[in-house]
Order: sequence, then structure tokens, then C-alpha cells
Amino acid sequence: MRSIHLAAALVSVLGVSGLSACGSPDDQDLLAQIESGRVDVGSAFTNPGLSMMRDDGSPAGLDIDIATYVINSIADDNGWDHPEIEWRETPPGQRASLLDNGYVDMVASNYSIDAKRTKEVSFAGPYLLTHQALLTVDGSDITGLESLDGKNLCFVTGTTAAKTLREDIPGVVLAEYDSYTACLDALRAGAVDALSTDAAILSGFSAHEPGVFQLVPLERDGAPLNDEHYGLGLPRDNDASVSAVNEALEKMHDDGSFDRFVDEHLASDAAVQADTPGDMSFLN
Repeated sequence: MRSIHLAAALVSVLGVSGLSACGSPDDQDLLAQIESGRVDVGSAFTNPGLSMMRDDGSPAGLDIDIATYVINSIADDNGWDHPEIEWRETPPGQRASLLDNGYVDMVASNYSIDAKRTKEVSFAGPYLLTHQALLTVDGSDITGLESLDGKNLCFVTGTTAAKTLREDIPGVVLAEYDSYTACLDALRAGAVDALSTDAAILSGFSAHEPGVFQLVPLERDGAPLNDEHYGLGLPRDNDASVSAVNEALEKMHDDGSFDRFVDEHLASDAAVQADTPGDMSFLN
């Protein structure tokens, strides 16, 4: 199978503000959108290595390459032309609602799968496994779970970090912000002691500003504190599309594209590995 690159798609990026949904919840079907020649994909564009904006205004990152691969692979399998992909800004706290109202056809944005979210959206995947970690300023005295009591930790609205922190680290003080940019600003200013989310995300921030931040694993008894399984978000009750996306994700793992994307976009300390599309047994 030939490689599928970002350049194969015509890319434009639209923000949430001032835009209405082009589709509606009643006509959302990823396969039909691919066949029609236009797919709206949501991503955050705030996470180095996963989804960011290049200087020329085009998106880049692991999430971007995976979504492009999947969409174009499905088109190839069905004998359709590669569609135009319109990239739409999708903040973490709005992923489910923007899928539900038809603003986007798919979300590719470090979307961790959990039981609550499976009631809000359909998920294809998981395609990537990572773990929750901490980002601190370089030289911080925080070294892991044992040094967090009484510390101020930042998390972003709409992420799964807070649930884990409340359950496993009851002594921390949690500060909620609406974006990673705001959390990072607070961390630089000393308003919080650390930012907590997935290692795949934090590794990008650390690599983007070397010497400013450091990644601290969260482990208990030598094992990661938790597992985070990334999936691609789709509108609810979209079984045919979920199956088609899972088939494309399997091809991506089998032909080496996933490993190539990871090597290209993520630092060696990102602590990610390929997951198993279609296997949701971790929800049990």
C-alpha cells in the first residue's frame, strides 16, 4: 500500500468562533463525507508533536498525519478520490458537542477513551497507548507521586487528568484552566507547581522549550499510574464508519506508518506505543 502524506490533502483551518456547522446530526456519516469529497476534522492545534500550526498556516503533528492517513486509506479502499480535509479548531472541552452538532465529522485530538465518553461519542481505535505524567519547570523538586502532597497542579477542562488526580493523589490542590497555553503560562509564572496530562502531550511541550520544562513520570510500584488509550472520535451510532476507520488504523500499524509518524513527531521520552484498534476490553 502506498504511503499517504499530509500533502495529499487540501488543507484549510477554521476556528470555532463565528462558524456554524456545515452538516447536521442527521446526515453525519464519515464514509458519505469522504465519498462526497469533503471531510471536516477537529483538532486542538495547541500540542507540539500532536497537532500544531506551521508558520504557513497548515497543521502538522501525529494526530494530523493519522487522521489524513485514515481518511485517504478509506478513500483508496473504496475507489474514491482523496477528499478535501478542512481542519477545524476543537478545544478539549468541546469535542463531544462539536461532533454532536455536526460541526466536525471526526475528532483527531489526543482523545482518550473512557466509559463516560463512550456514551457521548463513538470511538474508533484505540490506536495509541500512553500514560498520565507531570510537566514541571526544569529543576523542580517534584520527582513523582511521593512529592506531590500540597502541590498545586494544573489540568485542562475536558481532559481526564483531574479524575485520576483526585482518586490517586488526594493531597494535591487542583487548578482548572481552559487551555494548555494557560496552564503553561501559569507554570512559567509559578502560579502552579506542575501540569498534569498524558505523557504524549507533555513530551511535546518539553521538547518545544528545552531547558524550560521537564517531564516527570507518574508511577506506583514501578508501574504507570494509569493507561490512556487514544481513539478517533466519531458521531454516535456510526458503526460502519467505526469499522472502516479501525481497518485503516490496523493497516497503519501493519505497514509501519504509525511508527514512522511517532518517530517524526514525538520525542523519545513520550512513552507511547501502538494500541489495538477495536479492543475496548480496558473499559471493563
